[in-house]
Amino acid sequence: MSKINIFSLGGLNENGKNMYVVEVDKNIYVFDAGLKYDNEKNLGIDYIIPNFDYLIKNRKRVKGIFLSHGHDSNMGAVPDILKAIPEIKIFGAKLTLEILRQDLSEEQIKKSHLIEILPHQKIELGKESIFPIAMTHSIPDALCYVLYTRDGAIVYTGDFTFDHTMTGLYKTDIGKLAYVGKQGVLCLLCESMYAEREGYTSPNNRVNDFIRNVLVKNEGRIIATVFPAHFYRIQEIFDEVSKTHRKIVIMGHSLQTTINYALKNHYLTIDKRVIGNLDNLEDKDVVILISDEKEKPFANLERLIKGYDKFIKLKKTDTIFITEPSYEGIEKRLALVMDEIAMQGVNAVSLSSKKHLLHHASREDLSLLINIMQPKYYFPVKGEYRNQYANAEIAENLGIPKENIILKQNGDVVTFIKGNLVNNNIHIPTDEILIDGKDQGDIGDLVLKDREMLGENGIVIISCTLDRESKEILAGPEILTRGFIYVKDNLDLVQEIKNMSLEIIKENIEEGSKRVDYAKIKNEVRDVLGKYFYKTMETKPMIITVIQEV
Repeated sequence: MSKINIFSLGGLNENGKNMYVVEVDKNIYVFDAGLKYDNEKNLGIDYIIPNFDYLIKNRKRVKGIFLSHGHDSNMGAVPDILKAIPEIKIFGAKLTLEILRQDLSEEQIKKSHLIEILPHQKIELGKESIFPIAMTHSIPDALCYVLYTRDGAIVYTGDFTFDHTMTGLYKTDIGKLAYVGKQGVLCLLCESMYAEREGYTSPNNRVNDFIRNVLVKNEGRIIATVFPAHFYRIQEIFDEVSKTHRKIVIMGHSLQTTINYALKNHYLTIDKRVIGNLDNLEDKDVVILISDEKEKPFANLERLIKGYDKFIKLKKTDTIFITEPSYEGIEKRLALVMDEIAMQGVNAVSLSSKKHLLHHASREDLSLLINIMQPKYYFPVKGEYRNQYANAEIAENLGIPKENIILKQNGDVVTFIKGNLVNNNIHIPTDEILIDGKDQGDIGDLVLKDREMLGENGIVIISCTLDRESKEILAGPEILTRGFIYVKDNLDLVQEIKNMSLEIIKENIEEGSKRVDYAKIKNEVRDVLGKYFYKTMETKPMIITVIQEV
């Protein structure tokens, strides 16, 4: 019999940053390692990943990271993890690993242990084994993982939906799911994003008809935004365009690389005669594909709207087509983008988040999976807490005892001993790592606080030069401000700042002394000027004092 611990380093009570850890005795298995994009509360932050200190401390016990599919929310943290733990093994399907290789190449990470796996081929890992099962999602090679232990199977679904029109690489192997269910599932970790939505997700995940209407009703150029890793949507766009006389121009190196790879390896089926080039950009009826790549949502589109794009200049006859429905966290940003487009006098079309859905499981999809798997314990994951709660209600309505339904937060440890849930208060410390650009380290609260202060109140710099030997003031103090006041309209205030700074500096320079306590001067300048600014202007600018000797 085994002792099994299950907990999340990210992904509970949030969208994205998915990372789930299963410990079976001394072995650690990690399912997904994703990121989430910042909601603009943190100034300058590009994306956020889970704090993985636990994996660093226990690196010798980690059997590997098992990736469910090639979306950033599920694998975006892997490059950062590999920088810290280069020896860790990464398991995934062919397409998932190819997308990861592109990311690793951009980050210039050369050493990595990427192990390609196939659906329905068991991976033996000592006393345990893992069995991947093909699932339906918006990208091919999406997998569900079954971790076999001596006390039963631990199943992690990844992102999925049931759509019986899906074939080939998008098809769910329901027979394999049912077989696992018959063998006995100890705990099912199941996504919760659409748990509050009634019915099945299908057919609302398919938008061929909507794309066709956009192509027919708009005669001018159509500029369509796509997520590079949403292959199903890209396939739908090409399918509908191929029925018209239009050509498609693919913009952006990353998007072109992704589509070329997908064509070569038959993940996309496209009539190459439909693909145009830069010479077709000014064609009246061209369809231009742009993507956000790994930037913030709509970043490339906003660059185009503001006229910064090198190749594309908006015309009033253009139509901008946002091909993915909005999701929680970007509604406000989408509304602002749509407003900017309207101000340009350009037509804009977007998918309704009420009528059109992403490839995630709704209530009936979840009910079907629970009935197939018949788990002893049910663990809702992936989504806001209300989504997890709605997912738990579905399981309870299907007869799973309430005490066997697990609702937890990141870091809360669920323990099974001899196949039974054991109550404990164990909590693994969890946190977020804020990534700015290609910085490998966590930005941290102090940096964000400084950015917030600079953004709200600006900065004041006091500069003064002293003689190295006599300590006499040779120049200054000079005052430089940014984002605080308009100097030409506040010359009296600037002069007052100079006088106050000069007085403090002189007070701290003893006549004939060879040593000056510069730290004391800087602290006094900050304290005195800080109180003065707040009293006279009710502002708190950042104050920096620079004293140099020559």
